Amino acid sequence: MSDKKLFKLPDLGEGLPDAEIVEWLVKEGDVIRLDEPLVSMETAKAVVEVPSPFSGKVTRLAGKAGDVIETGSWLVEIELDPSLPQRADAQDTGHSHGHKGAGNPVPNEESRDDGDDLTVVASDIGGEIREEPQDEAEESADAGTVVGAMQSSNAVRSEQASVVGGVRAMPAVRALARKLKVDLSRVKATGTDGVVTAADVKKAAAEGSAPAGAAGGRPAAAAAKPAPSRAEAPSPGRAAPARSDAALDVDEPIRGVRRNMVRTMSQAHAEVVPTSLMDDADINAWAPGEDIMARMIRAIAVAAEAEPAMNAWLNAKEGTLRRHARVDVGIAVDSPEGLFVANLRNAERLEPYQVRQAINRIRDGVKNRSLPPEELRDYTIMLSNFGVFAGKYATPVVVPPCVAIIGAGRLHHAVVPVLGGLETHRIMPLSLTFDHRAATGGEAARFLRALIDDLQKAR
Repeated sequence: MSDKKLFKLPDLGEGLPDAEIVEWLVKEGDVIRLDEPLVSMETAKAVVEVPSPFSGKVTRLAGKAGDVIETGSWLVEIELDPSLPQRADAQDTGHSHGHKGAGNPVPNEESRDDGDDLTVVASDIGGEIREEPQDEAEESADAGTVVGAMQSSNAVRSEQASVVGGVRAMPAVRALARKLKVDLSRVKATGTDGVVTAADVKKAAAEGSAPAGAAGGRPAAAAAKPAPSRAEAPSPGRAAPARSDAALDVDEPIRGVRRNMVRTMSQAHAEVVPTSLMDDADINAWAPGEDIMARMIRAIAVAAEAEPAMNAWLNAKEGTLRRHARVDVGIAVDSPEGLFVANLRNAERLEPYQVRQAINRIRDGVKNRSLPPEELRDYTIMLSNFGVFAGKYATPVVVPPCVAIIGAGRLHHAVVPVLGGLETHRIMPLSLTFDHRAATGGEAARFLRALIDDLQKAR
């Protein structure tokens, strides 16, 4: 009698309840060996390849691309082949079906510095970290990589581009191609060793040169973008409508990062007692070309030292409040896939150029979905910069266990009285939302005052 084993979906992050199938790397009837990649899965934090814990013939698959599988539910059934290598029953597979600290190991994730530029945004209302025109860094090339390591047996194997259907690509790139409805087999690869990168996929989507499901197999390089018909061409004097990645008038399932956003915002709404204070910082004393993000991060660190109540975690269930010595700023980053909040650690120790380097690395990591899960958690206070789009003041959402979030609105000029006269100064609107269960109004006001005082300094 054949011995069949069900492999259950491990916890691919810290306590994540489910993951979405991006692409099966096997099909029913295939023979797979121990630790070979089975499937690409997308969580709220990363796209990873899950290796097989067994050797044998694949007899059943739990779903198809786009299906959501709950952590701990069966993912694949494999008929064991005794002639192939198998892992001993007592040997640690590196997979976990429980939460960290519950006695089960979690998949190990290795971090990597990929460095370069994106901008940053708001926790619930979106918006990017604002850059002055003269300070904008040129966007670096999109390497289309995903970082991560799945622990299997006693070794950690770093994720690499896999070959499926003759196409070499990272899991995150395959996920991007599926979302943009691009046929990877028709995309011209520019990566090392013929790897299709995220930039290749985005270019093909913009040009319309490799639509999924299109007949024929022309290489993308030979596919020409058709000229718009008379009906499609914009009329003179009328701007063409802005393109959007989102389908319109279609009920689409909420998946991946956006599904996690629904859970997080619902939790925040149910648990936090939010109160907001708003004021302005007069930044007219700044020298030309000041790095706004560096000044914001420094001011938050200064204010957190002056009033630690805002740089804290509240555990209402246990009835504890932890005020932190370190300042780890959660920087919200807007992306087409949804909202990410990346952790800028030890902000109180960083020089301005180090802040800029960290922001650039976060930017690139979000673009490529290469930020490891440990860089998307454990921040002690949050920053939202929605003013790049619109709005002076807001009530950004505090995400537990954090106690506070700072929002920076749109810079503008205002007339202010100076020594009996009037001058036009540059103003930064500020909003502070805090959990009133954890802090008093006086503590919040003292924090905001210290923040403003530091921002108003010339240097």
